[in-house]
Amino acid sequence: MARVLRTRLPELELVWVGGHRGLEARLVPAAGIRLRRLLLRSLRTVERDVHLVLDPVRLVASLPQALAILLAERPAAVLATGGYASIPVLVAARLLGLPALLWEGNVVPGRSVRATARLARVVAVADPATCGALGRAGRCYVTGTPIRDVRGVDREAARRRFEIPPGGRALLVFGGSQAVRRLNEAVLAALPELVERVWVLHVSGTDGYAAALAARERLPAERRERYRPYPFLHEEMTDALAAADLLVGRAGASTLAEAAAFGLPVVIVPYPHAAGHQLANAERVVAAGAGRLVPDEAFDAAALLDAAGLLDRPAEHARMAAAARSLARVGAAEAVAELVLALALRRPLPEPAAVERLATGSAD
Repeated sequence: MARVLRTRLPELELVWVGGHRGLEARLVPAAGIRLRRLLLRSLRTVERDVHLVLDPVRLVASLPQALAILLAERPAAVLATGGYASIPVLVAARLLGLPALLWEGNVVPGRSVRATARLARVVAVADPATCGALGRAGRCYVTGTPIRDVRGVDREAARRRFEIPPGGRALLVFGGSQAVRRLNEAVLAALPELVERVWVLHVSGTDGYAAALAARERLPAERRERYRPYPFLHEEMTDALAAADLLVGRAGASTLAEAAAFGLPVVIVPYPHAAGHQLANAERVVAAGAGRLVPDEAFDAAALLDAAGLLDRPAEHARMAAAARSLARVGAAEAVAELVLALALRRPLPEPAAVERLATGSAD
C-alpha cells in the first residue's frame, strides 16, 4: 500500500503507527517510512500467560498515546488494517474528526475489526460477505487483498533464479508468520520421498532453518539440489510464488491473495488458533475449486505427499489453477489507494463498480 500511495502521490508523507511485537520495527524504517510505536503489542497474545492480563492494560494506555500522535502528525487520512494496534488509532481518529478507512482481509472479521468498524468512514474488504458481517452495507467496498504487484513477473526467469530445470515440478511450502512447526515437521519427515518427485522450496522460519539444513545434508548428494530451505523470503517471495506449481501453507489473507494472482493451486492448512478466521478464508478458496483443505491436526508427512500428488494429475491441476485465477484481485492495492486518497484529498468517494474494475485490473 505504501508503494502504491507513493506512486500515486509522490509528495505524500507516510507515518506508520505500530506496537512492540511484530516485524514493523525492522521492516518499516528500512522502507523509508517513519515509525511511531504504541505501548501495546502489535499482536495480541493467544496464550494463557501474563500478557493475557497485560494486553488490555496496554491497550487502554495506548489510547492517549494514539491521540498525541495524531495531534502531532495531523494526518489527512488514516488507513487501518484491522489489527490490534488499529483500535486506539481508530478511536483517536474518530475523536479528532479525522477520516479513516478500515481494511479487513479475513472473510470472518476479528474482534478488533468488529469493535472498530463503525469508527471508520469507509470499510474495504476482501470478500463481499464481510460487509454483511460488519453491518456496513453502505460505504463498504470489495477490493480484495493488497499484494505486491505481480503483473510484470516472469515465471521462467523466476524458475531460473531458484534453479528449477525446465519441466521440473516445484512445491512451495510456506507457513507465514504463525505456527510453522507443524508444516516443518511434515516436510522433514517426507523429504526423502518428496525430492524423488518434485523440487521443494521450503520457508522454514528462523527457528526451523538449522533442522532444515541438517535434513538437506542427509539427502543423497544427487538429490540435495531439489531441496531449497530458507529461513524467510521477503522480496524473493514473489519469485518463489511465480516459480511454484503448488503451494502448501496457511490461510492468511495475503498468502491466498498472492497465490490467486499467480493462478497457483493451494493445499491449505489453516492456523487453528485464530478464532476460525483462517478456516473461513480457506473454505472460500476451496469452494471456488482453487484449493484443498487439510486440518492442522491431520497434516503430516503422509498428507504432504498426498498433496504433492496433485502435480501428477495435470487436468485437475489445470482446473484448480483456473479457479485460482478467477479469485485474483491483482489491483487491490490500487483500489484501496483510490479510496484512501479520496478521503485524504476530500474528493467524492468512487463508485463501487469503478473500485471493482481497479481491483480486478480491468480499469482503463
